[in-house]
Amino acid sequence: MNKPLDTVRRIGDKLIRDTPFEYRLEVTKVVPTLDRMHFVDFGRTFGLGRPAVAYAWTTLTCEEDMELILQIEHNDGCLLRLNGETIYQNEGDRDIRLHFDERSLVMSHECRLPLRKGANTLLVKSETRGAEWTVFLQPPATKGAVIRDGANPPGIGLHGIDRVDPAIAGLSNWLVAGPFPNPVMGGFRDGLRVPHGPENEFRFGTMYPGLDGPVTWTIPKVEILGGLIDPLPWGTNYHWNYHNGGVAWAMQELSRLSGDGRYGEYASRFCDFHLNGIPFVEHQVKTLHAVDCANHFIIDTPLLDFTLAPSLPFIRRLREEPVFPGRERYLAWIGRMIRYAREEQVRLPGHGIFTRTTPVEYTTWVDDMFMGIPFLVQASLFSGDPELLDDAARQVLGFNTQVWDEEAELYMHARYFGNPAKLPHWSRCNGWASWAMSEVLAQLPAGHRDHAAILAHFRRHCASLLRHQHESGLWPNVLDRPDSALEVSGSAIFVMAMARGVMSGWLERDRFLPAVLRGWDGLESRIEADGTVHAICMGTMCTEDVSYYVNRPFYENDTHGLFAVLFAGIEVERLIQAEAASGELGGAVETRVAAAV
Repeated sequence: MNKPLDTVRRIGDKLIRDTPFEYRLEVTKVVPTLDRMHFVDFGRTFGLGRPAVAYAWTTLTCEEDMELILQIEHNDGCLLRLNGETIYQNEGDRDIRLHFDERSLVMSHECRLPLRKGANTLLVKSETRGAEWTVFLQPPATKGAVIRDGANPPGIGLHGIDRVDPAIAGLSNWLVAGPFPNPVMGGFRDGLRVPHGPENEFRFGTMYPGLDGPVTWTIPKVEILGGLIDPLPWGTNYHWNYHNGGVAWAMQELSRLSGDGRYGEYASRFCDFHLNGIPFVEHQVKTLHAVDCANHFIIDTPLLDFTLAPSLPFIRRLREEPVFPGRERYLAWIGRMIRYAREEQVRLPGHGIFTRTTPVEYTTWVDDMFMGIPFLVQASLFSGDPELLDDAARQVLGFNTQVWDEEAELYMHARYFGNPAKLPHWSRCNGWASWAMSEVLAQLPAGHRDHAAILAHFRRHCASLLRHQHESGLWPNVLDRPDSALEVSGSAIFVMAMARGVMSGWLERDRFLPAVLRGWDGLESRIEADGTVHAICMGTMCTEDVSYYVNRPFYENDTHGLFAVLFAGIEVERLIQAEAASGELGGAVETRVAAAV
């Protein structure tokens, strides 16, 4: 058995080598399918400050006839013509109202597009009274309401169009023409009703009489965005997400245990990079409308994955460093997150626990035990407010009423409100539950009204997990499906939680210490000498279909697993040191412990 600290330091060193904490400038990517938000920003192309009208044109290409629901958001008046027929017209003086939900945008209007097989032309006519000037289009967030099951979404753009160079199609999905006058008729702006040249004759190489002189077809202003460097399927080590904040949090723990300040510096760079970058990211999201740009989830996303969980290294630094440059910004951020936890995060009616609106309203995810509860614990320690710790304890017991499967003695990944369906017992989601319970137990006084119930459930869960541990020391990706592949992230969290349990006296030493050591052996078998970690399941949504979890792709160095392995190694190292210090070593297990000291 290798010394766990040496192993996790190799992982930490690789993270330091591989993480640049910088943006790479790149041209906005053209998305060729109508399966997400698209927009035309007439204002950045033609200017604002005066009434005007402009047009945008593209093609929608379908493999078969279909009827597509289309959500629309726009300022002032807007008209859509599909294959020459008006399918949407909305006049008036209005502001843009985009609502950012957990993982989607919600728009104010919608229409239906009867699309035919092959190419369909879409003409957008938009007016401005002078203040705003953008049209947004998207299918609804729920795919089933957009196109029939099994059908592909329409293509969108200028590819394959005669007389349009492919290089143009690579820059934009749209042609635009304008600006044209937006006249006053009868005391009202009547820009939608007065036709201009592109409505009367759509032709390349033609000049139309515009507001300031002749105009012709061009493309919207092409924007430059800041992208992540060498992104991978799960992002990068430094994009804004809970598992990357978790890596930073783990690196702080590694710095403390090893005495090597480089790991703490990594965490500080993560925090500073994101705080410094907020104005830039907000500009991309709200001014350039790049709602899927790098790190966009840091801007007003109402989901614990992108609020409380990635904020853990911020609050940890505040707790441990009374003075450092930029501390005031950390305080402001954490103050905002505490308000979010108390006042803004959606909670399950009648239960008060964190819940979500996706995939359906009031879906309780086990993931949110980790996404929110450790932050409540840390926030209580930082602020001195015991109500936050009380909330964390109540949350644990509340989640157990929703997602604990009494028969299997395991957690289901999620539960839909009012729906008795049972979801699979995914390994990592069970890890989130054990992690959250261990965080609460570590700080909750033994005399607290909820301590005994949480401890009893933690013990019951860990005992159930033992039944599913493979002889290799790892656990299957779906715990009660031994035919599913052995997976690292869930296994690492179980090892961590059980190591904490043995050290703290929550779990029987003779029963769980061998499982911890066997589990660490299994984890080390998936770690290369250079710090590469294999067999990590990528992120998931939730579903009743167990095959979705069984067949979920595995990757190497996915940060969903890296931060779990870091914490596992740290806790196993602490356990080994505690065992050695106790002076009670003897027998086969103790010999292995002694060899690792």
